Amino acid sequence: MSGLELRSALPLILFAWLLLRGEGSIHEYAGVRFVSRGNAFVIHGGSEGIYSSRPTYNFTGAPANGDAFIRFEKIKFQRPREFSNFSSGLIQAVVFEVDDRETIGGSAYGGQRAICCTADLAKLGVCTQGEIIHRPSTKNPDWPKVFGVSFKEDKLVATLQPKSIEITKTGMYNLYFIHCDPKLKDVTLGGITMWKNLTGYLPGRMAPLMNFYGIMSLAFVILGIFWFSQNARFWREVLPLQNCVTLVITLGMFEMAFWYFDYAQFNRTGVRPTGITIWAVTFGTIKRTVARLIILMVSMGYGVVRPTLGGLTSKVVMLGVTFFMASEVLELVENVGAVSDLSGKARLFLVLPVAILDAFFILWIFTSLSATLTKLQAKRMMAKLDIYRKFTNALAVAVIVSVGWICYELYLKSIDVYNEQWQNAWIIPAFWQVLSFSLLCIICALWAPSQNSTRYAYSDDGSEEFDKDDTLTLIKPSPMPKDVRAGLETRSLHGGSGFSLPSEDVEEEKRE
Repeated sequence: MSGLELRSALPLILFAWLLLRGEGSIHEYAGVRFVSRGNAFVIHGGSEGIYSSRPTYNFTGAPANGDAFIRFEKIKFQRPREFSNFSSGLIQAVVFEVDDRETIGGSAYGGQRAICCTADLAKLGVCTQGEIIHRPSTKNPDWPKVFGVSFKEDKLVATLQPKSIEITKTGMYNLYFIHCDPKLKDVTLGGITMWKNLTGYLPGRMAPLMNFYGIMSLAFVILGIFWFSQNARFWREVLPLQNCVTLVITLGMFEMAFWYFDYAQFNRTGVRPTGITIWAVTFGTIKRTVARLIILMVSMGYGVVRPTLGGLTSKVVMLGVTFFMASEVLELVENVGAVSDLSGKARLFLVLPVAILDAFFILWIFTSLSATLTKLQAKRMMAKLDIYRKFTNALAVAVIVSVGWICYELYLKSIDVYNEQWQNAWIIPAFWQVLSFSLLCIICALWAPSQNSTRYAYSDDGSEEFDKDDTLTLIKPSPMPKDVRAGLETRSLHGGSGFSLPSEDVEEEKRE
């Protein structure tokens, strides 16, 4: 396949991958292969933060709706026919809370840490050779949960019995399927596991976001009522810039509503609705793109001190399209079909283009603002200068807060290697939504439709010194016809009203 054909096929490949990947808190495994890790072969079955249910001492294996649990259903391991002529060792499922991670694996005499029991460790009597090394947790002797199944001779499939594990302690839980037999390296895994929190199937990291997006939906409705009522009241005075703000508010309403329904459906069924998620991501990406373009155009003075962007229009549109594409891919990969409470390393590769484009937006915005403020101050347009100063201060505060928050995020990620702070992870996406909404409210306050809206609009009728002076510098006086000039000079000599000529010109005329 040529490079051009590959680039053309990439959107289709991405869309198909989004539709086929595992969804929701129901983790589905279809032909997943084991990966070699040290002396073990491992499949990561999932990681989720789970809020505990109250302990029930008569737990029957079929949790009630209010229970938090991890359930194994239809888990099957399949091996090739050519490797089916022997009975195998155990293929084990290991479920542990992140605080108990040190109870899995070990080493003999302080050597290299291993997951599977080695001959040296077996001699010490601490484990059985060919099985996983694990010890009871000091906090809860019943954990970690380790159970498994083995292949019988000539059998191609080994089925794990259905099992439910009740979660009685809030924490970040991890599931791994592990075996220690090199002869089983081609074994594949199929089936599902269901992870349920106390209030539904939403992973613990995402659970608070459902209520958050409900609140944000209400906030956008309130802002929309204010803005639309002002638009209806002063519809004759509405500027093009204010129509763009109307578009952003509308997109924000749709985005918040779709996110809320996405999480509500996910929480109820355990399966993330792909269609709703894609709509939520797309509306959000369009909103962020349009918002950045509006801020950039305002900073350039569009509609306020200049009627058009002139030759910059194509560059602004190109930047907007590029930002939309980069953000859309990032958000689709991050949200559509997200299963675990862990973010993939591939996300870093997709974040970089968006971060670079954001930095370019910021640089261009403040450069343009500086030029616009300088012109307004030089021409003494005090009303426009005042509103632009407030706008600049709001943007500066937003940028400073954003940089500070990014540093805080990096600090959190550096100290939280094992996602132990998962209960606070929802604050990170929520912060960016609140910050962008606050900036939108400031813009709405500064440029709200009113009976005086036109005083902030661009005017080419010569009433503003800025436009008048700029116009005069572009006009070169044409030579005056001789007969007209002579008539005017004669009127001036007789004391009439009109243009007065310098004395030397008068004397020259007399000599003629």
